[in-house]
Amino acid sequence: MKRFRTAGIAAIAAVMLLAVSLSAAVQGNYVEVRTADVWTGPCFANSQVGIEGRRAILAWHINRGEWHGAKLDGLSVLAVVRAKDNVGDPYHNPYPAKAIVIVDQRANAAQRAALVSFVQAMAGKLAQNVVRVDSAPIAMAFGSGTNRGHVSVIAGNLARIETRCLCSGDTICGNEMLYYPPLIKVSNAMAAYTLDEGFNGKGLGAVWNNTDERSAYVASFHA
Repeated sequence: MKRFRTAGIAAIAAVMLLAVSLSAAVQGNYVEVRTADVWTGPCFANSQVGIEGRRAILAWHINRGEWHGAKLDGLSVLAVVRAKDNVGDPYHNPYPAKAIVIVDQRANAAQRAALVSFVQAMAGKLAQNVVRVDSAPIAMAFGSGTNRGHVSVIAGNLARIETRCLCSGDTICGNEMLYYPPLIKVSNAMAAYTLDEGFNGKGLGAVWNNTDERSAYVASFHA
């Protein structure tokens, strides 16, 4: 009887630990834009290798969860990346890369540190070398249903993203495909059309403004 009681207590403890783990998981919405097409034909993709695609903006909105003990519900964070080559090309080494992180202005000191750590864990080598951390008011809006590709991100006067769903009129060669996968591990990823994206901050030795490219992904994440 004692053995059964001990086993029952262990099972309850395991369930409780699982519940805590799930409640602490970080979940939310994600968008990325690059300076090269991701939904494209091979001929167009090959023409951009070594020329385009060295820069990217990755943005997360955390619906709920915590990271390293800091609760991050409702906060947002961006990573702006500049690499030595196309960050999506599997045949070339884009590293080293430099990144700046833009954290939600509402974050306290603990949350700010957690957001930077979260970005580095999610983006891996792309954000291994963080050269600057900025704070800004961040507004993100993600569409749903048939408008899921419609996303707006404004990080103060530092960075911005605006996307829409892809449509048949966006084809050029007729051989378009998902040529490059998302830069990080995500769920339910869909390619989107970049209406506008840009970075006007410091730390990367470059600023940029791009419009009208098939260069975005919209997704959800769970970490």
